[in-house]
Amino acid sequence: MRHGKKFNHLGRTASHRKAMLANMASSLILHKRISTTVAKAKALRKYVEPLITKSKSDTTHSRRTVFAYLQNKDSIKVLFDEVSEKVASRAGGYTRIIKTGRRLGDGAEMCIIELVDYNELLLTTSKSEGKKRTRRGRAKAAEAAPAAEATTEQKPAEGEAPASEEKTEE
Repeated sequence: MRHGKKFNHLGRTASHRKAMLANMASSLILHKRISTTVAKAKALRKYVEPLITKSKSDTTHSRRTVFAYLQNKDSIKVLFDEVSEKVASRAGGYTRIIKTGRRLGDGAEMCIIELVDYNELLLTTSKSEGKKRTRRGRAKAAEAAPAAEATTEQKPAEGEAPASEEKTEE
């Protein structure tokens, strides 16, 4: 029985799961976004977020601790130099999971897991919005639309008779 066992074993042995999560975490840090299944992404989030938190303090001890998990010098360098500077002001929640549908072969739920501060599309749209839209704004737009339709009904297209003349010819 699995009483009190909180993490997902992902159908793998402990060593295989540890190696897979280390490889996925290194890929996420290097590429800023990876595509995987939802179950693996949730397990990866629990694995990589404490490492990102630890990277905020750039000491020899924290570098060695993170290296014990990742086993990849390139990803350690990127994590401590680039990623930790971007997330320095963030209190947590460094990753985002976006569901993308089901895999064609076996129907597994797929998703994209990404580092939050590196998605340029979402960062630019959220900063440029500025003004919030309200229901009243939509209602005014709906009132203006019938007025625009009334003006288009009055003008017949070139080469066509007006609508009122067509009805009288019957």
